[in-house]
Amino acid sequence: MFSFLVNRLVQAIVVMFVISLVAFSIQDNLGDPLRELVGQSVSEAERQAMRDEMGLNDPFLTKYGRFIRGAVQGDFGTSYFFKRPALDVILDKLVATLELVFGATLIIILCSIPLGVYSAIKPKSVMTKIIMALSSIGISIPVFLTAILLMYVFSIQLGWLPSFGRGETANVLGWESGFFTMDGLLHLILPSIALASIMLPLFIRLVRSEMLEVLGSEYIKFAQAKGIGLKKIYYRHALKNTMLPVLTVGGVQIGTMVAYTILTEKVFQWPGTGQLFLEAITRVDTPLITAYVIFVGLIFVVTNTLVDLLYGIINPTVNLMGKGA
Repeated sequence: MFSFLVNRLVQAIVVMFVISLVAFSIQDNLGDPLRELVGQSVSEAERQAMRDEMGLNDPFLTKYGRFIRGAVQGDFGTSYFFKRPALDVILDKLVATLELVFGATLIIILCSIPLGVYSAIKPKSVMTKIIMALSSIGISIPVFLTAILLMYVFSIQLGWLPSFGRGETANVLGWESGFFTMDGLLHLILPSIALASIMLPLFIRLVRSEMLEVLGSEYIKFAQAKGIGLKKIYYRHALKNTMLPVLTVGGVQIGTMVAYTILTEKVFQWPGTGQLFLEAITRVDTPLITAYVIFVGLIFVVTNTLVDLLYGIINPTVNLMGKGA
């Protein structure tokens, strides 16, 4: 286990270095940040003076080296728009994004497992055919279209749920969240469903396929031959082994959802990191853009490592180092 952790730590450092290099390299292609900072009234000479003062005219390696030295100390630069450390701005918005991801994750777990198991146990039933048809449609519909459709039906036509914003929040034990108020929960429903629609069809099919594979294995047939009850076979033996690959994919996809919130937050005007990222691009706030890309990359790296560790703990037969016995 220790060797695995060291190996993954080295891999994580290499991956984060590559991500930081790519994120920093695209800065010069995003536009001129001075355009948003000073407008058109400032002369070209004054612009050049400001660029020199901000270090924008320095060679790439000089700028990147300066950035890496600061990043190692937790300093990812100062946002041009907010006039605050870029990382602090992202962390302020992160709670709202994590609320959205958590809500979507709950929907995925509560829906995909029972629907996937049912469609595996009764593969020829009418309900299974409906589930599979809807999952195929769900995979084909982009998230922004799902979000707009949900908003049109439940907010505009029926008036049941709010169409934008985060709603009222409350502070419980230092955590400012919409989960603690009825208004916040109502605002969370539609964005969470829209975000969940990206992964839910995938997970229903994944659970179903893994469950079918497990049900066809020899030890399940042996359990049936011994006369063990079907419910015990399905929900105690088969489901447990079904969840191992689902856990691996699920952990990675939950990290992916943090990045996927961009479109959902844009449609519902959700004040999270995705909305912040789009605004940063519009304002050419390059320190904030770079910090966001690196932060999302870090979430992917940490999530993948934790999933691998958890998988090894749940299934001790897995060789984390990938070496033969």
